[in-house]
Amino acid sequence: MKRTTQIFKPLAFWMPVAFLSALLFHWHPAKAQNNASSYPQKPIKILVGFSPGGVPDIVARVLAPKFTEDWKQPVIVENKLGAGSNIAAQAAATSAPDGYTLLSISSAHAISPAIYNKLPYDATKDFSGITLTATGPALVIVSPELNVSNMREFIALAKSKPGQLNYSSAGVGSGSQFAAELLKAQAGIDLVHIPFKGIPEALTDTMAGRTHLFISPYASAINLVREGKAKAIAVTSTSRVDDLPNLPTVAESGVQGYKWIFWYGLLAPANTPRDIVQKIQAEVVTALKQPQVTQRFGSLGIEAVTSSPESFDQLIKDEVQLFKKLAADSGYKAD
Repeated sequence: MKRTTQIFKPLAFWMPVAFLSALLFHWHPAKAQNNASSYPQKPIKILVGFSPGGVPDIVARVLAPKFTEDWKQPVIVENKLGAGSNIAAQAAATSAPDGYTLLSISSAHAISPAIYNKLPYDATKDFSGITLTATGPALVIVSPELNVSNMREFIALAKSKPGQLNYSSAGVGSGSQFAAELLKAQAGIDLVHIPFKGIPEALTDTMAGRTHLFISPYASAINLVREGKAKAIAVTSTSRVDDLPNLPTVAESGVQGYKWIFWYGLLAPANTPRDIVQKIQAEVVTALKQPQVTQRFGSLGIEAVTSSPESFDQLIKDEVQLFKKLAADSGYKAD
């Protein structure tokens, strides 16, 4: 009897372990469904916080068909407007971190923490960077009603009428607003801010003479400038652009040191599995290398640019600090 007890004690010990192992064996494949090897298994949504026609929207609509073709899953681009893209950002931040909700952003993503005391999300902690997607300068567009032909004339007019001229933007906290705020600070002029819901609305009102100035992403205004429908007086890059060789930079026009470059990128909610983030990043790199994409971006005055997820995370952190300083120096707050 004593020998029987010694035989069955080890069996009694191993039975719970065997049962637990069986559970783990059956649980593991279910967990694997969230891994990159099986991603994606359902439609993907790319949220855009700006109107159709803006660069974040253009980027999303360039990526969507390539994703669909390679992954055999529908990719839906949803424009979720409002609050300088904060509504779209909040929706993305609160989505499941599974790779099925992405966010196409502009520099405005790093501006919001500088001007809002309270955001319903954290611009760095609540997101995982995937990659940069593009960079590009801006064009300074002025109303045809002002009868100015260059940046120096506009600045002189603004100084003669402090607080009487205005500028439009794509919304509170947008890159176009901060580009104008930077111009105000460096040129020493006083302009009234008139926010719109998006780039097309802000650009249209300046072209129509209802607002006086709009610093537009190059891609959104270049065709209108080529056609003579929009009046550009300067470009915000540090050197002139090949497409408009006679158009001076803002710095050349008397505002020394002025530079504004818009950047664009793709985010996922924080805690999205790293292998899924890396799979999406690799797909974006492939998509943006297509000749038809580089040609299209080039025609819009933007350059396809990619980065590692880690370096994109760091860029956003650095830009948040930069814009916080600019907001503090200018005394600007949205709330």
